[in-house]
Amino acid sequence: MTSRDDHGEHRQHTVFPASRAAYLDTPLRRFLYRPDRLAEQLVKPGDRVLDFGCGPGFFTRECAKRVGDSGRVFSVDIQQEMLRIVKDKMESEGLLSRIITHQCRPDSIGLPPDLNKTFDVALAIFVVHEVPDPGKLFREIAALLKPGGTFYFSEPPIIVSGREFDEKVRLATQCGFELAGRTWLFVNRAAMFRRG
Repeated sequence: MTSRDDHGEHRQHTVFPASRAAYLDTPLRRFLYRPDRLAEQLVKPGDRVLDFGCGPGFFTRECAKRVGDSGRVFSVDIQQEMLRIVKDKMESEGLLSRIITHQCRPDSIGLPPDLNKTFDVALAIFVVHEVPDPGKLFREIAALLKPGGTFYFSEPPIIVSGREFDEKVRLATQCGFELAGRTWLFVNRAAMFRRG
């Protein structure tokens, strides 16, 4: 993990390796984080959802169940191995037709411009601290969301300090989002925004 500079600027943390993906999707984590409840709160049938930093599909699964056959979940991750795990899981659960996987670059989500303003919901859960330029990420997500769309992000407090999280919330509001509320996802800080 890289260190914060003297001015409190963003520090990039290490990317969680795909070799340890099994630790991210366990019955205990499903019980603690209740991805089903989060999907129920944020996602409607027919929605188009961006799951940025999807990892092994912990939240993708429940969003795919919720969007139904008329919706889509774009599962985006920097690691091809994570996307393979997502595809395998979704195929075994009969949900593969509801997801689209996309390998992003280190510096960009990299979805085509014709997808701008087509997403209803975007999630970035436990991942913003791994991104080299959070401001660019927030601007890209803002461009992808429809006006009034929902952006939800959460960070683990063991890795991300309260001050660092507050800086990211402030940064998101400078990138086209209106803060709709702050909450907790189990023991993790979370914030929900609307696209202005």
